[in-house]
Amino acid sequence: MRVHVTRLWCAACAAVLLAGAVPALADDAPPGQGRPGVQWQQLTPEQQRVLGQFHGRWDQLPPGQQQALLRGAERWESMTPEQREQLRERTERWRSLSPEQRDQYRERAQRFQQLPPEEQARLREEFRRYRDLPPEQREQARKRWEEMTPEQRDAARERMREGRESREHQQRHDQRERPDNRGGR
Repeated sequence: MRVHVTRLWCAACAAVLLAGAVPALADDAPPGQGRPGVQWQQLTPEQQRVLGQFHGRWDQLPPGQQQALLRGAERWESMTPEQREQLRERTERWRSLSPEQRDQYRERAQRFQQLPPEEQARLREEFRRYRDLPPEQREQARKRWEEMTPEQRDAARERMREGRESREHQQRHDQRERPDNRGGR
């Protein structure tokens, strides 16, 4: 389950990154509407540095794409060096995926976005716990998961679901039994 959650979480992260890039790929505003374009010379030196790869074609980009790129540059500038390096690594991993793998991640991310907020939060928490495991334990869990048959994986998912439901039931019970929640008992 943890590997499935990890992959689902990675897909969700990729989707979030892509969601930020999608406005940069298409400008749905009809010509003459929306925000006006920005000339390259109007950009600050810092914006020009971050967006340097667009220098030769900036003025021809649709205004919506320019705005999306400016927002991305602003996010980039607000990141710590560590966050920038993590983003570079994630971007490189994304670029190394086959088109089929990218489609799979997009599909998983879309399914994640359709989950109720509580389920999304639960998956994020499970991923956080997995991520916080020592690398050796993560690798062991990943190998165990990969060695399972589909039936074994389904059974493991069911056991985890039952365990989660049992914990949630116990939490509700414990909450009802607290003196401040007993209704005068």
